[in-house]
Amino acid sequence: MPSPSPSQSALGKVPELTLLFWIIKIVATTLGETAGDAVTMSMDLGYLVGTAIFLAIFIVAVTAQIRASQFHAPLFWFVVVATTTAGTTLADFFDRSLGIGYAGGATLLALLLAGSLWWWSRALGSVSIKRIASRPAEVFYWMTIMFSQTLGTALGDWFADPEKGLGLGYQGSALVFAAGLAVIAALYFWTRVSRTALFWSAFILTRPLGAAVGDFLDKPVVNGGLAMSRYAASACLALFIIACIVLVRQRAERIESD
Repeated sequence: MPSPSPSQSALGKVPELTLLFWIIKIVATTLGETAGDAVTMSMDLGYLVGTAIFLAIFIVAVTAQIRASQFHAPLFWFVVVATTTAGTTLADFFDRSLGIGYAGGATLLALLLAGSLWWWSRALGSVSIKRIASRPAEVFYWMTIMFSQTLGTALGDWFADPEKGLGLGYQGSALVFAAGLAVIAALYFWTRVSRTALFWSAFILTRPLGAAVGDFLDKPVVNGGLAMSRYAASACLALFIIACIVLVRQRAERIESD
C-alpha cells in the first residue's frame, strides 16, 4: 500500500472537531464572559481599559500560536479564551460605552464578521478549517474568531436584557441558542449542508450561549442570575478546561490536499 503524500497526511494547528472540542468551546466562552466582567465590573476598570488589557493578551497569544510549528492544545485554547474575554469587553464597549445599543452593536459586528469571511474566501478560496495551512489563513481564522466571539457577546446580551434587549432572560436566551445548536447538529447528521457553513454557524452560536450562561452564573439574583463570585466562577471554569486538556488528548485537524 503506498504511503500518503505529505499534503495528504499534513496536520493543521487547530484541534479535530469532536464532542470535546464543542464542550471546551462552550465552557471557554462562558469563562470569557465571567472573566471579562470580573475585570471590567468587579475590578471597576471599565470596558475600554478591560478591552485594552485583553486585546494585548490576545495579540501576544495569537502571535505565539501563529509562530508555533504544530498544534499545542494549551496554547490553542488559551488564544480562544483570550478572544472570548476580549470579545466580552469589546462588545460591552460598543453596546454601552459608545451608546449604539445591542441592535446597533450586533449589526456592526455581524457586518465585520461577514466581511472577514468574505475577504478570507476571496483571498484564499476557502474558509474551511481543513484548509488552514498557511500564515495568511491563520490570520484570517483568528480575525474571524475574534469577530464571532464579540458578536456572540452582543447577541447574548441583546436576547437576555429585560430593559434594553428582547427580555428573554439568561435561561431563556441559553435555551434559544442551545436549540439553534441542536438544529445545526441535526443538519450535520441528517443533511448534506456545507460542513464549513455549519461549523461557522455553530462556532458563532456557542458564544451567545456561553454569554447567557456566564451572566446567569454571576449576575444578581434580582436580575435572574445566581450571584456567584465572578472570580470563583472563572476559576472553576478555567480548571474544567485545564482538566479536559490534561486528561483527554486532542488530535490536530488534518489538512485537506488540493
